[in-house]
Amino acid sequence: MIRRRAGALLVLIALVCTTAPAYADVPAGTDVDYQLGGNRSVPEHVGIVVRDREAEPAAGRYNVCYVNGFQTQPGERSFWRKHWKLVLKRQGKPVVDEAWGEWLLDTRTNEKRRQLARLVGRWIDGCAADGFDAVEFDNLDSFTRSHRLLKRAHNLAYAERLVRVAHDAGLDAGQKNLAGYDGTSIGFDFVVAEECGRYHECDAYTDDFGDQVLAIEYRARDFEWTCAEVGDQLPVVLRDRDLTPTGLRRWC
Repeated sequence: MIRRRAGALLVLIALVCTTAPAYADVPAGTDVDYQLGGNRSVPEHVGIVVRDREAEPAAGRYNVCYVNGFQTQPGERSFWRKHWKLVLKRQGKPVVDEAWGEWLLDTRTNEKRRQLARLVGRWIDGCAADGFDAVEFDNLDSFTRSHRLLKRAHNLAYAERLVRVAHDAGLDAGQKNLAGYDGTSIGFDFVVAEECGRYHECDAYTDDFGDQVLAIEYRARDFEWTCAEVGDQLPVVLRDRDLTPTGLRRWC
């Protein structure tokens, strides 16, 4: 009887190992371009392209789909008014990320996280259908702008749901910022690190993600520092902050 159970267990383990999805690493030895403000041509040396979820992926590249998972896009307020209870409010008014004019989403309860993951999941599935290879979820750190209404744990629990949805769709899942948090613990496959050179926190990302880090800088002096410190192991790009299609673009 014991041998039978042991044999069944081995078969079960084998099935899990053979059916579990395998996610490819972000390509090494190539550059990254960050094109959220609009599509532009992709040089031969760039093998990784990040574009908005409503854009077309770049042919022949590893494409990352941008999804604003924790806040609203400026042009989507009418959509979120239809889902008003999922917008974070303070004294009856939406809590706003003043830097971008975006409303924060309310991740405080399991039910709201479930509903949000269902809505955002449609966009994730759209990324997969359009041919993207991965998805990055912006504003994981929205709790820091929530006037203490949101807790870090709320956003991480929601992020874990989004990662599962991405993996179920066959996409790699990218953490966005939040240096020092090891997103691999909830399934993130890579990280998009904005201005890690400016804040001297690139090591905080590589400690957790190794070379699975895409580094984006917006100031020339920070870009030069990042290239000198980690440019030999990570793809680094300098962009203008508005990410305009004709704006600044340099590589190490």
